[in-house]
Amino acid sequence: MTDTTDDIAEEISFQSFEDDCKLLGSLFNDVLQREVGSSFMEKIERIRILAQSALNLRLAGIEDTANLLEKQLTCEISKMPLEEALTLARAFTHSLNLMGIADTHHRMHKLINVTQLSRSCDDIFTQLLQSGISPEELYKTVCKQEVEIVLTAHPTQINRRTLQYKHVRIAQLLEYNSRSDLGQEDRETLIEDLVREITSVWQTDELRRQKPTPVDEARAGLNIVEQSLWKAVPHYLRRVSNSLKKFTGKPLPLTCTPMKFGSWMGGDRDGNPNVTAKVTKEVSLLSRWMAIDLYIREVDSLRFELSTDRCSDRFSRLAEDILEKESLEKDSDRVQSGSSLQTQLPEYGDSQHSKFEINTPTDFMPPNLQKENEQGSPLMDSKRNDDDDTHPKGLTSRGSFSSTSQLLFQRKLFAESQIGRASFQKLLEPPPLQRAGMAPYRIVLGDVKDKLVKTRKLLELLLEGLPCEYDPRVSYETSEQLLEPLLLCYESLQSSGAGVLADGRLADLIRRVSTFGMVLVKLDLRQESGRHAEALDAITTYLDLGTYSEWDEEKKLDFLTKELKGKRPLVPPTIEVVPEVKEVLDTFRVAAEFGSESLGAYVISMASNASDVLAVELLQKDTRLAVTSEHGKPCPGGTLRVVPLFETVKDLRAAGYVIRKLLSIDWYREHIQNNHHGHQEVMVGYSDSGKDSGRFTAAWELYKAQEDVVAACNEYGIKITLFHGRGGSIGRGGGPTYLAIQSQPPGSVMGTLRSTEQGEMVQAKFGIPQTAVRQLEIYTTAVLLATLKPPQPPREQKWRNLMEEISTISSQNYRGTVYENPEFISYFQEATPQAELGYLNIGSRPARRKSSTGIGHLRAIPWVFAWTQTRFVLPAWLGVGAGLKGVSEKGNADDIQEMYKEWPFFQSTIDLIEMVLAKADIPITKLYDEQLVSENRRGLGDMLRKELMTTEKYVLVITGREKLLENNKSLKKLIESRLPYLNAMNMLQVEVLKRLRRDEDNNKLRDALLITINGIAAGMRNTG
Repeated sequence: MTDTTDDIAEEISFQSFEDDCKLLGSLFNDVLQREVGSSFMEKIERIRILAQSALNLRLAGIEDTANLLEKQLTCEISKMPLEEALTLARAFTHSLNLMGIADTHHRMHKLINVTQLSRSCDDIFTQLLQSGISPEELYKTVCKQEVEIVLTAHPTQINRRTLQYKHVRIAQLLEYNSRSDLGQEDRETLIEDLVREITSVWQTDELRRQKPTPVDEARAGLNIVEQSLWKAVPHYLRRVSNSLKKFTGKPLPLTCTPMKFGSWMGGDRDGNPNVTAKVTKEVSLLSRWMAIDLYIREVDSLRFELSTDRCSDRFSRLAEDILEKESLEKDSDRVQSGSSLQTQLPEYGDSQHSKFEINTPTDFMPPNLQKENEQGSPLMDSKRNDDDDTHPKGLTSRGSFSSTSQLLFQRKLFAESQIGRASFQKLLEPPPLQRAGMAPYRIVLGDVKDKLVKTRKLLELLLEGLPCEYDPRVSYETSEQLLEPLLLCYESLQSSGAGVLADGRLADLIRRVSTFGMVLVKLDLRQESGRHAEALDAITTYLDLGTYSEWDEEKKLDFLTKELKGKRPLVPPTIEVVPEVKEVLDTFRVAAEFGSESLGAYVISMASNASDVLAVELLQKDTRLAVTSEHGKPCPGGTLRVVPLFETVKDLRAAGYVIRKLLSIDWYREHIQNNHHGHQEVMVGYSDSGKDSGRFTAAWELYKAQEDVVAACNEYGIKITLFHGRGGSIGRGGGPTYLAIQSQPPGSVMGTLRSTEQGEMVQAKFGIPQTAVRQLEIYTTAVLLATLKPPQPPREQKWRNLMEEISTISSQNYRGTVYENPEFISYFQEATPQAELGYLNIGSRPARRKSSTGIGHLRAIPWVFAWTQTRFVLPAWLGVGAGLKGVSEKGNADDIQEMYKEWPFFQSTIDLIEMVLAKADIPITKLYDEQLVSENRRGLGDMLRKELMTTEKYVLVITGREKLLENNKSLKKLIESRLPYLNAMNMLQVEVLKRLRRDEDNNKLRDALLITINGIAAGMRNTG
């Protein structure tokens, strides 16, 4: 069970869950019998029974006998030949995955069969109205809500996409199997389908054999949108609308959507040199292409559905106009052949239409052009001019090719690629209608489809590096242009007595356009603040102004503010810079060319000063001026909103000051009011702050930072949106969505929220439409409740003082161990598979920001991932026990218990730590130490285990419970059901690590290790 999917707190039926586990287990055993033989199956079953028996004894408190059985199990595993160890690892990994699928199925089944779920719209709307909120206030708050979920490519999704799809398919078959009306023949067919899927899973390589590129990661994110969110969003919005109508008498407006989606996949370049300006451009275009392609499919289905001839007079005239236009175009085609090609590729020289221009290098060509170019062609003539600055690659400022021969050659190739397509398309399309009265909606939607097809072709040309023009008469650029004819269809159906048709597929399409726009997900850009300073260093040095990074903060602000007020570009076009700086400047060029229509925010990681924000504003403004000058027209969309990300404890403490400093600058305050609707966005980071000072201190510093930032914005009359950079694991700020939002400081969630969903959490929460609908609903109701009924603040100053004291002791204990103990790094490297995690190929970015062996430059994900594998889960609890103990021993135990009962923030913090402690396993951590750690460092492991027991003791004191998860028996039972497989996987991992460290070049040993990593991640239902 994932830490974060506990949002759905309803009890599942364990009897039916266990029945499904038995069914899948039985079918898997049948598959294994065929694949590995009965002899090895007996070994697998013996190891499982030994692990189960040891677990039962341990749970019963018979520790000595349990230890004996575990030693016997360890001994048997250590004697296994490599091939058998590899097969055992695969078998137990798939067993754990199948148990996870059964869990997922029962959550889905619960959602379908419960009349009213807790935290649903009906549930929360009822609560709010009963608490005194008026129906009108409820309606307005929901309609104004702005929540954005940002999907990121953080490398924590361990399963290959191929296996993810197969797992979803098995979950769907289980759902079908739960139907009561299934006949015997259907059930037998279903079992055969399950056997096929499980066999296919077994015969599929579990490991990625090469690292994904950033474009691969972006494609995976877009597939989640296409396969799940595309289906889920209309259902979610329909649910919100129906609940609003039920409780307020008014449905959700058709174009109103409380939920939007963003992405970092292809835009997050912080510490990842593989994400370049070219990658960002390609991913953004790919996202637009997929959006248009999905709309084409929906419009096709809608045309088939809307066969009615009832329509308003206005709509009838629109259909007549379209037919008349098509008739004129046909007459024109007879006179001038080949005109269809001319509408898609520009003539050399000026055009009467505004251009959708992107400077794409000509070395990015479709395969047919590359082949011709290699063989020698007119294109080679233009290549000889590459060194001539008067003939830049790609589009010129007039949107034309650099040479007439190049243009004619590419137009010829394009024309040849179209031969036969038009005739074939006619076979697929129904014959054209002659009169508008026959089927007016099909005529209008046919015109919509034609424009969408031309828009898709335009995007394909851009992706292929070919020149093209945007013509508003034949293609779409904005969602408003696409919505216009769809809303006319809707109004016409409503006014002509066909409202039931209007509120079906058409309403769903309108809601999709309103939610996804023309890009599906807006792409954020993220870069580290130091990279912007390097770019400004190069510029100021070139202009003989000195070295920017050596100036103090006030001098930087004076310089930046003066330049921002000016109207001339700062960066000379002749400037020559090093590749790293050029990449930064190229990224700003992409931001200028695409604008806020396609891109979301520009996030500055490691932000610590007001100048970090103004530096980005200046580089953005300067590039937009240059691009506008080159193209002879304004850049599309507006400037990107600039979002400082405060990550370390030091920066979190200064966040309020930095925001006050920014808003005190007249230019910046006016810029926010005029260009961003008086809205300031601030991002807070959970991962690095936790790695910096421990989870407890990070949680408290994040709470205070949010309070301070909100207060700063209120002082200047500026609205605030907080962007939460949460990871999947609790050690990186993860946890149930509802709990997290409900424990934020009062006033920090005022109808707006942005939050990242990372790695394996994207698939877990949004990979299946039913669970995606539920997650979107939980986001909506949690934000609504936090807005209208904010959580309670600390009741008294004493509570704050106690939090400060716990935090101080906790941080000192954490940092004393992790950063100040000279043996800790060596212990970490020996006791965990941290060094070997790089073989997983699960992400495009390096594990470290800089080449260093210290903890400081290690990214938070491998830091948490490694400790999760060994079941120590150290980053989530280290220091907490010391802090709670120190304050309790001073006579404050009763106060802390009151804080737990009455303060939502403190309660959620302790509950999340309790959940982590329940997943930790002291005997398993001891096994890693005994087998892998040098004898002189094992004392450190013993000390850490004592800290773990201290933390558990004081968490139970505060909660008033006798055992961990005593109040969440559902989660406790799910965890225990996996332990026989999970414990054996840990023992196997220890053995494989021991062998691999003696034989580092053994690829089969490496594969065995990676499969154990997969299996343990599946059992823990969490990675990093």
